[in-house]
Amino acid sequence: MLAIMLSAPVLLGGAVPVHAVQPVEILADPEQEARARARSKGLRCLVCRNESIDESNADLARDLRLLVRERIVEGDSYEEVIAFVVDRYG
Repeated sequence: MLAIMLSAPVLLGGAVPVHAVQPVEILADPEQEARARARSKGLRCLVCRNESIDESNADLARDLRLLVRERIVEGDSYEEVIAFVVDRYG
């Protein structure tokens, strides 16, 4: 039992970070998905400000992730995606 308790911090310390992105949100094109993830990691959630929209489980963060992906599919550049979100949400 003591061995299990002592090994728990080691096991937990090596855990992979969990992202809030759901499988249904992921774009089919790997390049577009990579661009979406990069932008989502740079935008902060308006509900839980200490997390990016990529990490947040808030409903608004999910809506923003979908919006970012929609703009990328439309062909927007990095700057255009950010400008669109900032213009719309502040």
